[in-house]
Amino acid sequence: MEPPTSTTGLLTDVAGVAVGHWSDPVAATGCTVVLVPPGTVASGEVRGGAPATREFALLDPSRLVSAIDAVVLTGGSAFGLASADGVVAWLAEQGRGFPTAAGPVPIVPTLALFDLTTGDGSVRPGAAEGRAAAEAASTDGHTVGRVGAGTGCTLDKGRGPDHARPGGLVAASIRVGEVVVGALVAVNAVGQVDADGMAAARALDALGGEGSTGPRPTATNGPQPFANTTIGVVATNARLAVADCLLLAQSAHDGLARAIFPAHTRFDGDAFVALATGAVDGDLDQIRVLVTAVVERAIRSLA
Repeated sequence: MEPPTSTTGLLTDVAGVAVGHWSDPVAATGCTVVLVPPGTVASGEVRGGAPATREFALLDPSRLVSAIDAVVLTGGSAFGLASADGVVAWLAEQGRGFPTAAGPVPIVPTLALFDLTTGDGSVRPGAAEGRAAAEAASTDGHTVGRVGAGTGCTLDKGRGPDHARPGGLVAASIRVGEVVVGALVAVNAVGQVDADGMAAARALDALGGEGSTGPRPTATNGPQPFANTTIGVVATNARLAVADCLLLAQSAHDGLARAIFPAHTRFDGDAFVALATGAVDGDLDQIRVLVTAVVERAIRSLA
């Protein structure tokens, strides 16, 4: 493998990928839209126990449709999935989508996280907000932090909501030769960022294990069901098949598990979409290593 070269550290380092946000910092929610070049193939995988998704089943390599038009990451839990309506409508106006006798049908996999108890839970991203994020999308870079889907994110909630600290939207990218890999992740986890390799020990302490001085979580101070979920997109400019993209999504989860402990709990809906724009040739196994690395790097930036 050639040595990596510098990038801006954003998902838009993958040529042709555009990112836009809609954010409500007062209500602490938002959505992020990732627009992709025509012909981009994708797959995905859910490993958390409480997912909220739309159009995710079609990412299975055995399904008819292989190309997608956009991915939406959104707050608002299941309510926020409505933000995809605005993105679908906007893409249809651009003539994007799977061709049918009735016109193009845009393919927009959507992943949601739970932020309803962070700010004003009555405010959720909907069609207008999704459309605004799509219209704002740019290939020239994007913001990270408490924006878009990351606006209401929190983490380190294993001991209960009183111990939560801000999460957010994070990104990383890497270039090796002609191949570019990027990641964009909204981190809203039960677990904590494992910055020093000691997260497992701290979790044991919090659980009141042998030799522990920490409090044992109870029904009122422990992780709350459906109040979490880390979701993300990984992208490469390599030419890959849909089944290859499924392997990339699995590698993205490896990066998540390296950076957050515990990951993929019953209380998280952790999910990734992996996409390939098909601009250059690349080695699948090397790209899988790069995907794991960029996801881990992105999430550890919150430490």
